[in-house]
Amino acid sequence: MAPQTNNHRGAWLQGPSANCEPPVKLENPFRLVLLGAPGVGKGTQADLLHQKLQACHLSTGDVFRAASKGDCALSPAMKAATDHMRSGNLVPDGIVWEMVRERSGCLHCCGGFILDGFPRTLAQAHLLKTLMTSENLALTAVVNYELPVNEIVARLSGRRTCTECKTVFHVTERPPKREGVCDRCGSKLFQREDDRPESIKVRLEVSNRSTAPLIAFYQDLGLLVTVEARGTPEEICERTVAGLENRRAAHSH
Repeated sequence: MAPQTNNHRGAWLQGPSANCEPPVKLENPFRLVLLGAPGVGKGTQADLLHQKLQACHLSTGDVFRAASKGDCALSPAMKAATDHMRSGNLVPDGIVWEMVRERSGCLHCCGGFILDGFPRTLAQAHLLKTLMTSENLALTAVVNYELPVNEIVARLSGRRTCTECKTVFHVTERPPKREGVCDRCGSKLFQREDDRPESIKVRLEVSNRSTAPLIAFYQDLGLLVTVEARGTPEEICERTVAGLENRRAAHSH
């Protein structure tokens, strides 16, 4: 399938009043939720799946970043979200939900969607199910990316970030030409506090506590597709697409 790149996610990133340039209408679009611990590469896979499946990548993180930069109209929910972010606080479940609900039209994208960053909790999963039922829509699958803890720690603890331009390198997978020096601007590289092994393990424990009930919830609904997040991004994407096609074929009879 040829890559599809003409969907600029206008309504998702800027708000429901924005115009969105939809992809080609598909007869049987994929409607997906992505799950997985920090460091498994969900964002990378969402981008690759967008190209492979022509589905729109709906990232809650991208919306919050656009809002914090002033790149989207601030609804009451988005204004509340930016207030929390500026205070250094996590955005509460209720506000995240309101932001998604405001953009419920994006769930009808004729190319399908890849929901990345939502739901994060069991309460959010129940709300999403209720919303999609009311919109007469159904999820195709929920993809859960798995990788052993020691491999996630190695992947994240190897990251180095530029002090100035914030470019990210990796000591083994994407090393700079000169150790400790940014290729782009020549500034010093450093290891972020939350990329230290002890911090990563705490983040993974927190993530596992919130994700485990989600995995069980979608497993019970028969929607879960588990994918091993080892290998190159392209290999993982091919594994994901194969899993999705197998599930679709199994449920088409």
